[in-house]
Amino acid sequence: MVEALSESERFPLLTAEGRRLLHWLHENEFAPRYNHHCGDRLTTEGLRRVIDFENELHTASNGWQSGTQPAWLADFAAMCFDDVPFYRRYGAMPADFSLIPTCERADLSREPWLFVPDSQSLDDLIVYCTSGTTGQPLDVLSHPNVSSMYLPLLRFIVGTRGVKLEGSAGRVAVALVCFQKSTITYASISTFLNQAGLIKINLNPNDWRDLNDRARFLDECNPEIYTGDPISFAELMTLPLRTRPKALVSTAMMLTAGLREKLETHFSCPVIDLYSMNESGPIAVANDEGHAVLPHCIYVEILRDDGTVCAPGERGEITLTGGFNPFLPLLRYRTGDHAAMQFRGRLPMLVGLEGRAPVVFRSTSGRRINNIDISTMLKPFALTQFALHQFIDGSLRLRVRGALGNPAQLRDVLIALFGAQQRLVIESVDSFGDKVMQYTSDYAE
Repeated sequence: MVEALSESERFPLLTAEGRRLLHWLHENEFAPRYNHHCGDRLTTEGLRRVIDFENELHTASNGWQSGTQPAWLADFAAMCFDDVPFYRRYGAMPADFSLIPTCERADLSREPWLFVPDSQSLDDLIVYCTSGTTGQPLDVLSHPNVSSMYLPLLRFIVGTRGVKLEGSAGRVAVALVCFQKSTITYASISTFLNQAGLIKINLNPNDWRDLNDRARFLDECNPEIYTGDPISFAELMTLPLRTRPKALVSTAMMLTAGLREKLETHFSCPVIDLYSMNESGPIAVANDEGHAVLPHCIYVEILRDDGTVCAPGERGEITLTGGFNPFLPLLRYRTGDHAAMQFRGRLPMLVGLEGRAPVVFRSTSGRRINNIDISTMLKPFALTQFALHQFIDGSLRLRVRGALGNPAQLRDVLIALFGAQQRLVIESVDSFGDKVMQYTSDYAE
């Protein structure tokens, strides 16, 4: 049995002001039914590292020009070959970086422990379980500092649109909003943001005592920034909020231009499309020309199907090296997403990014169903690959790679989600080809 952490273990540097705000977030009369306790676990040394990381964002020249590589890349690759069990399987490191084999999400899903460097202490190991919206469900091994290192990147990202994420004691800096059947929710305090509040909430009415409490609580929190995905932001627009944030940052799914314009008009603030993955953290931020790769420890290649590097402007698969998670150094990691790369000096740009588009399904009663909820329901089955399609008449077809296992149980969980009258066909297939579109629907959103 794992013992719960104490407050001092969750928040080693919590001040009296931070404690008062945390208490208020928990005890507010309109607060949701939180289901989790979460702290930043930042020590003095951890805080110093996060501050150093923010300084690096503004001072380091981590970009690269066409035909070149960042200065840190060779040493990073050598570390992977020397210290990481998965990459040691490759044998001797090639002199040419482009000859290093690639890896993919299935490798992480199957053996995540093999990506942990031998020299990395396990004392602060945490495990983050993803929903598996674009592939196999994944347990990401991570470090407490990694969560806090998202905040300098978030501040940098909103700064590209002239927004300043301040963060200070007594106020809520960031609200992560979800709209799912179930997800972890909590209130926390950020040491890095000067004891400001962070909340993760689910807009699903079942998480609240009263439907109107969603808007009441968010108005009282008045967060500087909202983060979420297109589905949660569409629900956020339905709330009668009196307050307005400085910016919305959309991640996890592709944000269409039409929805972005609608959100910007409704909230009277910039809406920023961020390309990010749980495995790597933020990768690139959208602008008028495409998605600008962020100036930190990520090197991006665009690869053809045969693993060779695409020329500038040629479309291929986005492949990552680097990252700030010490438990998951990525070396030529195929993302499954596609784009072309162009350069603006030393600034790499992803053009025509084909990321993870949100797919909304309909239940037999007409209720919208987030594809994340479907992933959550199917996660216990550990399906290698699957594709769910909803036809215009509402019927569903689930195709599963390989043996079906127990199709009756698969059917039961989907019927429970979509409704007793749902028509459903389940098929076994030998292969989906190079990449499967996991969720598709004939319904127009």
